[in-house]
Amino acid sequence: MTENVWSYRPEAYSGEQTLDLVGFDVEATDGKIGSVDEESNTVGDSYIVVDTGFWIFGKKVVLPAGTVHQIDPQERKIYVSRTKQEIKDAPEFDEATYKEPGYRDKLGGYYGPGAP
Repeated sequence: MTENVWSYRPEAYSGEQTLDLVGFDVEATDGKIGSVDEESNTVGDSYIVVDTGFWIFGKKVVLPAGTVHQIDPQERKIYVSRTKQEIKDAPEFDEATYKEPGYRDKLGGYYGPGAP
């Protein structure tokens, strides 16, 4: 099966697909990792930028939309199908380059099919 890691899974949204996700809490499979600081809903290029706060010393991480397995608008939470360690080990976020194709290719390879 080929999966586009930059697109939301159809089952992730239980209702309205035009939600503003900024400010939602983000939960890994083993606990909270932070909150959404920024999002992109570009078709085939969707992602969230998560501010991890104290968890990894104030860093941010980019999570492709394909890692999201559930969005709960009532609880204002996003659930991702990765562990904290998998997210921590992802290619490092760089404010200046995170939207560039090279970084996105590395991130897509890390989170893509067959990845951890």
